[in-house]
Parts: sequence; C-alpha cells; structure tokens
Amino acid sequence: MERKQYEVVIKLISNQSPCHVGHKIGQEWVFNYFTPPAMCGLAYNAIYPAALALSVGGTFPWQEDPDVLTLSCPDYEVNNVFELRRRPVK
Repeated sequence: MERKQYEVVIKLISNQSPCHVGHKIGQEWVFNYFTPPAMCGLAYNAIYPAALALSVGGTFPWQEDPDVLTLSCPDYEVNNVFELRRRPVK
C-alpha cells in the first residue's frame, strides 16, 4: 500500500501578547523536518511531532477537520497559537 505524503503549512493565527522572537500573526512556514529559517526553535519543537504526524496521514480525533490542527507554543506569556494545515503532495 502506497503511503500518502502531505505538505504541512504552519501559520501563526493568534497570540495574547507580542512574541519575544518577533513572530507576527499571519506568518507562515512549511514543515520540512528542520526548523524553518526565522522560526522560534522552542515553538517548532512543540509543533514538530504533530506536523510530522500530519505529513504522513495521521489524524487527531478531537479536531473537526482531519487536515487542520491548532496548537500553542510553550511560552505562556505570549501563547502563540499555530494552525497546521496539510495538503496532498502532487
């Protein structure tokens, strides 16, 4: 059986105060196993397991859309919320 591969786009969709690294709402990065340029390593470390799962077809049953997941960075002062959205690789 052929395994589907997906591209996962990471997008900052909200925060409760300005990010210490300077991320702005609307910024996007593409998941590719390495920390994207100019992305906070701590946030990426928190996102990595979920992005990897989405990239190989994993789902999260508590999400309404199996192709979209939201999660937060570990910085409680900022609380950046990221949307991970996958799309099939052509």
